[in-house]
Amino acid sequence: MHDLLIRGATIIDGTGAPRMRGDVAVADGRVVAVGRITDAARQTVDADGLALMPGIVDVHTHYDAQITWDRTLSPSPSLGVTTAIMGNCGFGIAPCPALLRETIVKNLSVVEGMDLDALLTGTRWEFETFAEYLDQLRRVKPYANVGVLFGHSTVRTAVMGAEASTRATPTADEIARMRALVKEALAQGAAGFASSFSPNHSGFGGLPMPSTIASDAELHALVEPLRAAGRGVFVMATGPRGTPEFMEDIAVRTGRPAFIVTVLTMHNASAPKTAMDWYERCAAARARGHEVAIQTSCQPLSFDFTLEDPYLMLSHDAFDRVKTATPGELPAIYADPAFRARLRENLAHPKPGILFHGDWRKVEMPDGTSVSQRAAEAAVDPLDFFFDTALADGLRTRFIAKLFQNDDAGVAPLLKHEAGVIALSDAGAHLIYFCDAGFGLHLLSHWVRETGTFTLEEGVRRLTSHPAAQYRIPGRGRIAPGGWADLLLFDPARVGLSGLVRQRDLPAGGERTIRRPTGVHGVWVNGTQVFDGTDYVALDAGPGHVIDRYDA
Repeated sequence: MHDLLIRGATIIDGTGAPRMRGDVAVADGRVVAVGRITDAARQTVDADGLALMPGIVDVHTHYDAQITWDRTLSPSPSLGVTTAIMGNCGFGIAPCPALLRETIVKNLSVVEGMDLDALLTGTRWEFETFAEYLDQLRRVKPYANVGVLFGHSTVRTAVMGAEASTRATPTADEIARMRALVKEALAQGAAGFASSFSPNHSGFGGLPMPSTIASDAELHALVEPLRAAGRGVFVMATGPRGTPEFMEDIAVRTGRPAFIVTVLTMHNASAPKTAMDWYERCAAARARGHEVAIQTSCQPLSFDFTLEDPYLMLSHDAFDRVKTATPGELPAIYADPAFRARLRENLAHPKPGILFHGDWRKVEMPDGTSVSQRAAEAAVDPLDFFFDTALADGLRTRFIAKLFQNDDAGVAPLLKHEAGVIALSDAGAHLIYFCDAGFGLHLLSHWVRETGTFTLEEGVRRLTSHPAAQYRIPGRGRIAPGGWADLLLFDPARVGLSGLVRQRDLPAGGERTIRRPTGVHGVWVNGTQVFDGTDYVALDAGPGHVIDRYDA
């Protein structure tokens, strides 16, 4: 007898093959039959023609701390995600000696826009080593499958301590210890190694995140274990420093896939040809037999923010004072003509790879009008209007900066490009500013149903088997006998996302932004239902696996 039978579904199997009407049977967490099935099952779901696809594979999340207090990994499973890769950008929480826990979470709170009190209060530290962290995740029993990248900034902090953010050159012994820890982590089940050179990645107190000050030689030493392991991927928030050619060299050195994460590969109306240039250079590397790819966002990159926490502007030198200021000191800084003059200079000569380039047409007021428009009406400079408006409201004015990926005509060719893998949800991070954890439902609603950029079959493939294959995740992303039964049942005519919802449900009463699904009727992980279309299913233990084995 089967454990689960989903009957009468329109099956999109994740491979890109044409849809079919049929049944799916599940036993012991795996799909055992697809087609017309007459056998009995302990539980039967009548799909009545709804679409059934593999669960979404999200290869760019930051649930590293949240998972220690929230096994549901909210909100991702409700949004169709059944497999999540954590530790991106090299900002994990393991390994972490006990004395460095506060340093690690303080940096994480700034670089990934997380509530510091929630991290300090909620993170459960039952580990110091990476292996112990994986063991803790197994005890957590998460609702989704999770894999963990081993992080450059994390291991640098573990070995170099607080100096990891201030001392550019480790000793030979420190390099050797870091390299040994990378090797151990890969043997223990890390999905690969992750790092960041991004100019947008600042840590606590205005200090840079540790990996961003590392030399090329250090990075080359730390990726060496990937070649010896013959498994694992390399993922980097590259900024302008990690060019496609730089990443191709990493792929050559390691023999492993290398993935680029940077706003330079996102469509930007101010420089519309830049992103495609990066894609074409990656395609050239792939033609030479070197697996270099770009993590591609299918959603507009927008920040909902106030000047109490202006994350998207911190890469400008003018904001160095802001990074170390107390809340009470901020109004005087923002009102200071010298601060504004310095910011004007920054915007006149923006550094490559930063988030905000000074286009005030892309920053909206609460009523939807742009800062540029409102400043013109008031006959004042838009920069002055922006800061004066915030100051008049006690810095509580909520602005929305719509920075990248906002033009469908410019974005569609990037999404369809051979060198891209659809990702970049940043789920679990930047909870103050946005929630992109529902990227898969957005693709199904906007890029499949509304624009027809993808067929349903191809859209599903790009969310499931394609990222699973790129990251060498075995048994995921397809509905086929023998594969794990990660499943999403939905209505293609209604699938999508709610607007932003703000709620205070983090530890210590912290606030976050989430989205809720529409048109989702059920989500199963390894054959167990975790979301019923309305809420999470109450389970004593989640069915998710800690993925610690990857294909070569």
